[in-house]
Amino acid sequence: MILYQNSLICLNYDPSSDIIVVEYKELHNVLIPEIKHSIHILIETVKNYDIKRILLDSSQTKKIVNEDNAFEITMFLAKEMLKTRIQKVARLQSPSSDVENSTQSNWALVKTLWPIPFDLQDFRNKQEALLWLKEI
Repeated sequence: MILYQNSLICLNYDPSSDIIVVEYKELHNVLIPEIKHSIHILIETVKNYDIKRILLDSSQTKKIVNEDNAFEITMFLAKEMLKTRIQKVARLQSPSSDVENSTQSNWALVKTLWPIPFDLQDFRNKQEALLWLKEI
């Protein structure tokens, strides 16, 4: 069921598996405050439904925001996720190697700054990601 949708994100929740799929559009022309607002909505939804598993779908992202903004967004997302009871996060990879290189680098740096209490794994295939999220 779709819990929230705007021009940036769509939050689609399956209560039977306790998985929320976060589909997001191109973010390269979007202002940072708008992106942070959408992340805040995601986190509040995760808290309100006590969701433990997230699928971040980057499969439609083909362009990167500048490096500083990309890192700021990743840091903000990670910091906000720490305020939840999330256990697993799967990420569908972007078809863009530039986006993937930036994302991998940013998450690696985040992991050196904070202990991340949830499992985080990247996937190229949505079905594989969902299977991994459903594993206990």
